[in-house]
Parts: sequence; C-alpha cells; structure tokens
Amino acid sequence: MKNEPLESITAEVGVEFYFLPPHQTWEMGTNENTNGLLREYYTKGCDFGKVSEEDLQEVVKDLNNRPRKKYGYQKRCTCFDNSSAKKK
Repeated sequence: MKNEPLESITAEVGVEFYFLPPHQTWEMGTNENTNGLLREYYTKGCDFGKVSEEDLQEVVKDLNNRPRKKYGYQKRCTCFDNSSAKKK
C-alpha cells in the first residue's frame, strides 16, 4: 500500500484517514491525547477487525462521558446541557 493514493487505501481498507494539515499543529495534542485514552481500552497492536461495533460504541460512550479538566471536571454533556438550558 506504500505510495498508493489515499483514496485507494480508503476504498481497500474501508476506513477513512485523517491527516492534520501542516498549518494546524494545535490539533496534534488532541489527537495524541485521544490515542492515549484509547490505549486504556485496547493494547498496541490490537486487531480492530476482531472488536465488535458494540464494544467500540461502548468505548466511545465512556470517552465522551469522561469528566474533563477543561470543563471544571464536569462531563461535556453536562456542560452542553447547562449552556443549552441558559439559551432557552
């Protein structure tokens, strides 16, 4: 697959790839942090072909419901719900 156009790799593997644009390096921290969080659930070298969609969705749910320092150790959904209620 080396040196193949990205479109052919995406079509062959069935997974979309995301590459950070060179001028948006501030996104790298989020990407690396997310990779680290995923390592709490799946070890390096994990064959994701053997992981069920239900298991992946459970991990996504867990990660999205983690308390965040950025939000005063509240869950993002709590902050969103509070801000939405204030706008009404």
